[in-house]
Amino acid sequence: MNRLDWSSLPADARDAALQRPVRQVAASTREAVAALLQEVREGGDAALRAITLRLDKVELASFEVGEGEFAAADAAIGEELKAAISQAAQRIEAFHRAGMVQDYALETAPGVVCERVVRPIRRVGLYVPAGTAPLPSTALMLGVPARLAGCGQVTLCTPPRADGSADPAVLVAARLTGISRVLKLGGAQAIAAMAFGTASIARCDKLFGPGNSYVTEAKQQVVRSAGVAIDMPAGPSEVLVIADAGANPAFVAADLLSQAEHGPDSQVLLLSDDAALLAAVEAEIERQLVALPRAAIARQALAGSRLILVEALAQAFAISNDYAPEHLILALREPRAWLDKVEAAGSVFLGDFTPEALGDYCSGTNHVLPTNGAAAAYSGVSVSSFQNFVSVQAASRAGIAAIGPCAVTLARAEGLEAHARAVALRLEAAA
Repeated sequence: MNRLDWSSLPADARDAALQRPVRQVAASTREAVAALLQEVREGGDAALRAITLRLDKVELASFEVGEGEFAAADAAIGEELKAAISQAAQRIEAFHRAGMVQDYALETAPGVVCERVVRPIRRVGLYVPAGTAPLPSTALMLGVPARLAGCGQVTLCTPPRADGSADPAVLVAARLTGISRVLKLGGAQAIAAMAFGTASIARCDKLFGPGNSYVTEAKQQVVRSAGVAIDMPAGPSEVLVIADAGANPAFVAADLLSQAEHGPDSQVLLLSDDAALLAAVEAEIERQLVALPRAAIARQALAGSRLILVEALAQAFAISNDYAPEHLILALREPRAWLDKVEAAGSVFLGDFTPEALGDYCSGTNHVLPTNGAAAAYSGVSVSSFQNFVSVQAASRAGIAAIGPCAVTLARAEGLEAHARAVALRLEAAA
């Protein structure tokens, strides 16, 4: 990791220090993704089979997971893992159910009632990565709120393994949330299949899920080319840690490595006002790396990561708000006292005993979060992400009489006489 003194950096160097590695390959990624999307759009199922064979080295007669494979998956995983998946699902459901919004109605004037009603999005597509590591937790993070929202058609795509099967833990997690339609498709081609639809795969109205830079780019491109909605830009993982002198270097190092091991395009940042803490964390990272099975991947991510010395913690929060991290860990002595300073972050973790990994798996919050600075305007997945909110209004004779003149005046001020007359005719009838 590169160590930097923020106060000594000129403005352009500060911007460079906060640049995500993924942006450096954006042009080539865009071109590759566009080609894959076009191939699927024109070739349908045949193109998906060809791409899967070419990229995943797997030849599939059918993409859909059958009941036999679901049963085999259930038998393949141990009881301890099943119990952990079930416990995590219960906490995720409890948290997300508590945040569900309700219909409401209000009489805004005598005889005028305005309402907002909640409706599930009819057809949703969920993407669960499994490229370098299968993520059954993502199946829970997406499947639970989709079920709570009441979505009628739920399609889940996850990459096939070398033997042509889907990861058993992903299948068990998906089935636990009520999902029965799982497709063995990965990468940009999976996004294309759900966005455009094929002879065997139904088109979706909104797509959800994290992924690498190719998946993220594919989601953004199909918004324009297929007219589907997406949850958010949720790409390579990232974490920013703000730590004071009292932080535990081993804890901080472990948190940084837990994100670095996601993939070579992940990014981790540590900001502290204590130079000794930065040095201790750097040494601890090296000590912990040697024991990690994914050390090579983590090292690639660390090459694009930073240890930043700030003058004061307030400066660290200003930097964090500009960066808008997916995950923000406050390894501080009084973390809740600093929470009001957080203006942009996907999810915040308070104190020494709240590792980011809890949110990844089983605290109850959602780990599908905005990345690449999108946390400045986007929020993490919730039940509301799977719903539409429809406004309704009804005016009686008394209602049109009460507010119609207001509408006529505003319509004529805008030069829209047909609007004005649509109201005026009713005013005459109601008189």
